[in-house]
Amino acid sequence: MVAGTIGGMTTTSARNTRNARLVVAGLLLLTAVPVLAGALRIATLSGAGEVTPDKSYMALDPAPVVVHIIGATLFCVLGAFQFHRGFRQRRPGRHRIAGRLAAAGGFAAALSGIWMTLFYPLPHHDGARFGLLGTERILFGTLMAAAIVISFLAIRRRNIVRHRAWMMRGYAIAQGAGTQAVIIAPWIAAFGDTDVVTRAVLMGTAWTLNLAVAEWIIRRRPQHRVPAPQVTTNPAISAGPAISAGPAISAGSPVTAGPAGRRGGMRKP
Repeated sequence: MVAGTIGGMTTTSARNTRNARLVVAGLLLLTAVPVLAGALRIATLSGAGEVTPDKSYMALDPAPVVVHIIGATLFCVLGAFQFHRGFRQRRPGRHRIAGRLAAAGGFAAALSGIWMTLFYPLPHHDGARFGLLGTERILFGTLMAAAIVISFLAIRRRNIVRHRAWMMRGYAIAQGAGTQAVIIAPWIAAFGDTDVVTRAVLMGTAWTLNLAVAEWIIRRRPQHRVPAPQVTTNPAISAGPAISAGPAISAGSPVTAGPAGRRGGMRKP
């Protein structure tokens, strides 16, 4: 009976570990396309390639786009490993360090994205600055920054459930670039290049889809704080209620815990 129970627990633990690894691998795969595109962009801006005329404004003021790429890369790559429960439990120190770096990167990526939307000259396929796509970028960038701040404040108050929920929402928005690549590439292959409205709708769909999946995962998890484990006493070896720290003592029973009791003994009545 005991061997069967242990075997079942081992099988469940192995399955959970395998599922966690698949989640991390999937998130890293989703991150790969925007990370590679960002690395190529930085290499081009550093002089390793030719800057196209429609991106010349980035060469004149590269700091915001570099901050955005590096910050988003840190957030998406390091954030993927935070979904691995084994990493969080077995390496809590590394989990905290990686979490702080990821949060800082995500916050920088959100603010720099908003800055680029407001002040960079926009390419023609993005439409007006405050058109549909521009509004989406400002909205989701603001939500992402707010989610990271709320998550940070929650963990400072030791509210782990709230911390995880809001960080997952921020991470879902950050992964929008990967989902956009997955959605837009097949669309272009099937229907050709997108116009301004179609591009905005597809990109907004990717952000919304990510948030919907994150919200679904959050709702499936317990929404209350997990209580601290209680220390229980085995009845077989208990000395009975007269020496337990229960109501009998607090009510002033004949057996009281005096100075001798604090040293391991009892005061006789």
